[in-house]
Amino acid sequence: MRVRWLGWAGVELEAQGHSVVIDLLGRPEGVLEDTPLSAPMPKVVRPRTEGDVIAGLCTHLHRDHTDAAALAEALRPDGRVLHPVSFGGDDHENLWTLKADRELDEWNLSRRPMGLWETVTIGPFTIAAVPAVDTLGDPQVSWAVEAGGKRVLHLGDSMFHGYWWRAARRFGPFDAVLTPVNGPTVCFPHCQPPSPYPASLDAGQAAVAARLLGARIAVPIHYDGFHIDGFYDTRPDELSRFLDATSAETYEVAALKQGEDLAL
Repeated sequence: MRVRWLGWAGVELEAQGHSVVIDLLGRPEGVLEDTPLSAPMPKVVRPRTEGDVIAGLCTHLHRDHTDAAALAEALRPDGRVLHPVSFGGDDHENLWTLKADRELDEWNLSRRPMGLWETVTIGPFTIAAVPAVDTLGDPQVSWAVEAGGKRVLHLGDSMFHGYWWRAARRFGPFDAVLTPVNGPTVCFPHCQPPSPYPASLDAGQAAVAARLLGARIAVPIHYDGFHIDGFYDTRPDELSRFLDATSAETYEVAALKQGEDLAL
């Protein structure tokens, strides 16, 4: 299996002549439309196998992780989009997921909602929806993907939680764990009062999560994206802080450049 980091949380996995993408992002548009906030999308590169991707996996339906237009360009005609099942609730609860959900329908993309621990095989890939926790309470999963005897786990922008050991037991050992490292704090109008805790794994938490998952290689993702004063606050040197936090760990760290491959 080859792992290619596309920027932000985007990843392309290739095995046996086929590919899947995870949290693919394409167009440089506002990420928080239909809300009082807006911000430019993080810079990314496009998949090498664009137009021939057999599945697009979305850890959750936020628009910086689910880009329907980018998926439509990347997927082959019979390609499918996998995403977590809905929790239900009203439009206020689902404010941050409504736009991506609607755009998937507008692009007429074939969709398969996945329940927790559910597994499906697409081409050479066995794909499992692993529990994850979203800072806004929206449905989120991590994706465990196996092909050719190699296993990776993509953590999206999950917060720290207690499913690490179960994930490792059910789907490990993991040759690579792709983990967010930027650890922002957020303050959004529909989620008040705000939490002071990291909205996704910060450097120290990511280092521990990779350890608990038994990672052979940790690949940092979800950094150098965006910062919005008072709403999505990050600290500088996100990657450097992760490298410092992992300096004493026994697993390897592969800090890929955008578009760079890692062969497992």
